[in-house]
Amino acid sequence: MEISDFLFPKDKVAYIHSSSTMQEAMDKLEQSQYSAIPVIDDEGKYAGTLAEGDLLWKMKSTPGLSFQNLDTVQVHEIKRRIKNECVSIKAHLEDMLELAADQNFVPVVDENQIFIGIIRRKVIIEYYTSNISD
Repeated sequence: MEISDFLFPKDKVAYIHSSSTMQEAMDKLEQSQYSAIPVIDDEGKYAGTLAEGDLLWKMKSTPGLSFQNLDTVQVHEIKRRIKNECVSIKAHLEDMLELAADQNFVPVVDENQIFIGIIRRKVIIEYYTSNISD
């Protein structure tokens, strides 16, 4: 097995650009029904993970910020509390499994640190559950 065998490709992943607005991030989270999504920068590199809680904390800590002016804040201005580590597509399977133990998903990057997709913990568990033999 290789990491690529578990990859959910970028074109099927809900993610947000770091230059997007907070309103766009809220809309993306609502559409996808996820509680956290990967953030990529303008070069396509993985920049972190944005969670619903990050948006709430930003609203709480920013005087005057409301649902009416969320488009005035960009994603890169929001402090992220989740530190999802990424893994290289060429890494050892064990490296990815270690990260998946602590993260709902593991962002995957290529040799240039370009975001290419995620590995969902659910898929890993399903694979190992269906392949366990007594």
